[in-house]
Amino acid sequence: MKAFHIIKEHIILPRRSISVTAQRNDLMEFFDDKNNWGVQEVKTGRSWKVEELRLKSNSDLHKLWYILLKEKNMLLTMEHECNEKMIIFPSPERIDKVEESMENLEAVVRERNKAYHLLETGENGERPEKITNNAFGLQHVYKESEYAIIPKHMNEEWLRKDSYRASGKDLRDFLLKYKEKVFVENKKKKQRDFNHVCGLLKRFPNMDMEALKEQYPDVDIEKAKNSKRSRGHFVPA
Repeated sequence: MKAFHIIKEHIILPRRSISVTAQRNDLMEFFDDKNNWGVQEVKTGRSWKVEELRLKSNSDLHKLWYILLKEKNMLLTMEHECNEKMIIFPSPERIDKVEESMENLEAVVRERNKAYHLLETGENGERPEKITNNAFGLQHVYKESEYAIIPKHMNEEWLRKDSYRASGKDLRDFLLKYKEKVFVENKKKKQRDFNHVCGLLKRFPNMDMEALKEQYPDVDIEKAKNSKRSRGHFVPA
């Protein structure tokens, strides 16, 4: 019996019995927990903050990114399924929280990449950008990418897609109408903001002017205060 106890204490367990492989749920991983099906509200926490993500290592951020990506895919799948069944998707703000967390995580990774490249190469490490004109003569920011070493005049795909450029009278007429449209839209927006500020001053004459200027920097507050639209319905003494 003593020998049997000695053998039992030194027995070697097979590798399969101590496996730590995660449980496989197959396609059910793309769907929410069954306990959340049919409920009106799913309680969740807030999104990840930038300050919290800065404390994590690169490995943890890498793992967290794929966790958030998997969660986003699951929520989008459930939202699509609810739309197909014409039922209410519970707590749709969960998608916004996940997307906000992913944006904050990407911002932290960009900060680290920028700091590393500035230290090593003196450059920020971001894709080079330049302002150029598109086919309609409008300016836009173009992010450069790596391509095969082929001259432009020999690149058939580039010649087919990007070589066309409008010019002449048609382009000038288009740009004139486009700039006129943008000018009118900006003018209407300024007038709407001015009228809204006048309405606020009419309803709340003692409101914080500094906060009002901060929220509407393009509006002349003094002009709005002296406008007839900001005066209340009262008879002066």
